[in-house]
Amino acid sequence: MVSASSETALRPGTVPIAVKILIAGGFGVGKTTMVASVSEIPPLQTEEVMTQASVGVDDLAGIEGKSTTTVAMDFGRITINPELVLYLFGTPGQNRFWFMWDDLANGALGAVVLVDPRRLETSFASIDFFERRGIAFAVGVNCFHGKRECEPEEVREALDVEPSVPIVMCDVRARSSSKEVLLALLEHIRNTAEMRAAVL
Repeated sequence: MVSASSETALRPGTVPIAVKILIAGGFGVGKTTMVASVSEIPPLQTEEVMTQASVGVDDLAGIEGKSTTTVAMDFGRITINPELVLYLFGTPGQNRFWFMWDDLANGALGAVVLVDPRRLETSFASIDFFERRGIAFAVGVNCFHGKRECEPEEVREALDVEPSVPIVMCDVRARSSSKEVLLALLEHIRNTAEMRAAVL
């Protein structure tokens, strides 16, 4: 995916198509990091330092070193070309912020569900959310801890997702890796639209 700069000149009369993509997943899987790594603008972040109030509320099992949390959403932008702009919305991961998800999902073309291969169970709720609403999604297996401990098909079986759903191994700290996940999602959205059109 080659993104143009935000200063790319539009042809007279051209209005870019804005596409809304959600970056979702459980608590501490790397959503804020992905938006920051791939956005062409300084991302809007609502990260706050975790306090004693989160003790017993937020599950830090497996991510004991985490000290901040998203309290609203993350926002970034990628200009694909002068006619197409992706707007990325990172969702909060904790259960207590789930009331925001319906609003964030409104008008979304698709979603990336990030998963931590060490804590796959934290992604079940996100996958269920998008499946129930018929929103196309791709799964990004974030190997940010430096180990590839599983293969894509093992993750597919564990998550019980359809064969058509892309499973992409990634490290969202790297811009190129985050872009690969987004490319897989856009390809999946296009293929899904073509199959639906063929049925009509």
